[in-house]
Amino acid sequence: MGNQIRTTVLLAGMTGLILLIGQLLGGRQGMTIALVLAAGMNFFSYWYSDKIVLRMYRAQEATAQQAPELYGMVENLARQASLPMPRVYIIPQETPNAFATGRNPAHAVVAVTEGLLKLLDKKEKKGV
Repeated sequence: MGNQIRTTVLLAGMTGLILLIGQLLGGRQGMTIALVLAAGMNFFSYWYSDKIVLRMYRAQEATAQQAPELYGMVENLARQASLPMPRVYIIPQETPNAFATGRNPAHAVVAVTEGLLKLLDKKEKKGV
């Protein structure tokens, strides 16, 4: 199953659950209010989830001058995969972690913690 289908199924399931809770708590009026809330939450989650998680981790965008090794590695991997260059972020935490986020390849982000950058060698970073 493709990622877009999975996302749609997940959002539809969450909407159904919210509608059910609204129906149980407030009848038809509660279900209407729940529908409005679910639609707003789904819209917000789809369009802004990447920004929320980056802000939550206090991630800072890195340029090729600030993190040349990491930026070059991501740029090379994106080129090899025929994908647009994602934005690169560094998270100021010592816990080794990395993740990618974004709603599509054109809005992709790769985020890496400072701890991971210190701990792993170049080959290991590329594998992550």
